[in-house]
Amino acid sequence: MTRAETPVDWLAGAPSFPTPDGTPVHAGIARWLTELIGRGDLVPGDRLPREDVFATSLGVSRMTLRQALATLEGKGTLERKTGRLGGTFVREPRIECDLTGMAGFTEQMRRANLRAGARVVSATTVPANAKVAGALGVQRGTPTHEILRVRTARREPLAVERSYFPTGPFPDMLDHGLSGSLYGLLTRVYGQKPASAVESLEPVIARADEAELLQVEPGAALMLITRTAFTTAGLAVEFARDIFRPDRIKIALQTGIA
Repeated sequence: MTRAETPVDWLAGAPSFPTPDGTPVHAGIARWLTELIGRGDLVPGDRLPREDVFATSLGVSRMTLRQALATLEGKGTLERKTGRLGGTFVREPRIECDLTGMAGFTEQMRRANLRAGARVVSATTVPANAKVAGALGVQRGTPTHEILRVRTARREPLAVERSYFPTGPFPDMLDHGLSGSLYGLLTRVYGQKPASAVESLEPVIARADEAELLQVEPGAALMLITRTAFTTAGLAVEFARDIFRPDRIKIALQTGIA
C-alpha cells in the first residue's frame, strides 16, 4: 500500500467545494491538489485514492473530479496508469531548461540539483551534408565530427543530442572524453568558448530509433531544438539537433521588452 492510500491529514483537511471565491469546482480541486504537492504533503510516487472514494470524500461528482485530475494530468503533475497496480499517481515534476543563456545540459541539470549523465551512442567523422555545411560555414562534404549521445538525469533518458563540430578547429576532438560537457571541452582544450547561439524549437514525432533511446513509444510527441553555436569571434563551433522528452523537460525562455 502506498503512503497516499493510508488515512492522511491532507484528505481530512480538504476545503469545501465550491470555494467561497467562486472558482469552478474542478478548478478549485486542481488548485488544492497543486498546493498539496507544492507543500510536500503529496510527493512523486504517491497514489491518490480511488475515484469513487476520492469524489465521495470531497462531496463532488466523479465527473467533476475526473475533470480536475485531467487538468493536472495535462500539466504533467499527475499520471494515470492502468492495470492491477494502476491508479492516479503524483509524478516527478518536469525539469526546466532555460534557453536564454548558453548553459548546456550539464549546467541545466546542475541548476536543478541533478547530476547529468551522458551515454555516447556513436562518435565518428562524417562528410557534412548540405544542412550541416550551411550551419557550420564549411563546404558540403567537409569532414565533421558527429557525436550522438543520450542525456540522462537520475539514470532516466531525457534527451538525444546529435551534434556536429568542424574538424578544422577541433582536429582530435574524438580522442577526448565525450561523456561530460562538450562546451567545456571546446573551451578548456581548444580555447573556443561558445558564446551565442541561434536556436529554433518545433514539435516532432519519435522515430523508432529515437523512441528506443528515450524509452518512449514510437510516435510519441517530442520537442526538437535545432542550434548553431558561435564564439565571440563569430566562428560556428557546433550544429546540433537535440530531441527532448516534453513529459520530463520544460523549455523556458526569458524575454525583455525594448
